[in-house]
Amino acid sequence: MTPDVFTTVGLPKEKQLDAWRGWYDTIFDVVPDDPQQGFSATSKTWKLGGFGLTCVRAPRLRAFRTAALIRRNPIDHWIITIGRQRTFGEVGQEQSIDVPAGVPFVASLGRPLASLRDADRRLQLFLPRDGFPALAAVLDGAEGRPLGSPMGKLLADFLTLLARESASLSEVNLSGLQSAVQGMVLACIAPSQDHGAPGPAAIAVTRRETVRRIVDANLRNASLQAEFLCREAGMSRSQLYRLLESEGGVESYIQRRRLKQGLAELSDPANRRSVSAIATALCFADPSSFSRAFKKEFGLSPTEMRQAALSGVPVSFPHANGSNSEGHSLRHLLGQFARG
Repeated sequence: MTPDVFTTVGLPKEKQLDAWRGWYDTIFDVVPDDPQQGFSATSKTWKLGGFGLTCVRAPRLRAFRTAALIRRNPIDHWIITIGRQRTFGEVGQEQSIDVPAGVPFVASLGRPLASLRDADRRLQLFLPRDGFPALAAVLDGAEGRPLGSPMGKLLADFLTLLARESASLSEVNLSGLQSAVQGMVLACIAPSQDHGAPGPAAIAVTRRETVRRIVDANLRNASLQAEFLCREAGMSRSQLYRLLESEGGVESYIQRRRLKQGLAELSDPANRRSVSAIATALCFADPSSFSRAFKKEFGLSPTEMRQAALSGVPVSFPHANGSNSEGHSLRHLLGQFARG
């Protein structure tokens, strides 16, 4: 497999930071320790079927995924990261993290995160939530926790080996690789003896994941409401309401998932369906109500989003060393992982 490579090496120092931020287009923002010294960094990304692996070399920095970035790009892959330097920061709901060098940890792109680390070489495994439903409870439960056990170290060794051997993999190897990665993550983060009696938090995460999959599969179904979800998910109305209470309730949750789908369609330059057609297909009462909800959620109207998608050019920078810029940005590649 040939990786997608992005590098700022060879660019003028004053252009390096903007180039790097362009590569992380709406995924992360970065703040370097000393912007005047330039930002010489390189990212290699292997697209391994339904998931991806990235190796990043970068100077000392702070990286952020804010609520505003999540609204602009609501992709919610998990990331399992291993760095050669210690990592400090926050994930999720202000949960502090302090992860030693060489120890993996889990974060979610669906929630805010911030990290601080010295100049480093890091491996990051990107797992699309839709592609790994069996890992939902395990990875959400492990978010922000240093995986410093012997099994966690085994996971670090596995990812290091995967990065080293990716160049020798072919398309034929990819068919079984996703299940192998899922099995390794389960074995290392949640050994089998832990699966017999999952706690209440794990049960809630699993149920929420079930509801999310049902909702996403029925976004264009006008019958998608509480009664439908209770029947399909096999839970009572009170259980459903408690489960989605933190999401603002059942109706709010369904609407946000529909708006997220609308955003995906309007962000795709190849999708020429009208705003009205998209609104109707997603079961909004009329285009006006869709537009009001869309602007409230994302800060711009559906028409403005469509115009930006049609006129915008993917971020790309010339490279003196002939690096491969086919992926255009990390955002573009993460979308490819999600599509498998």
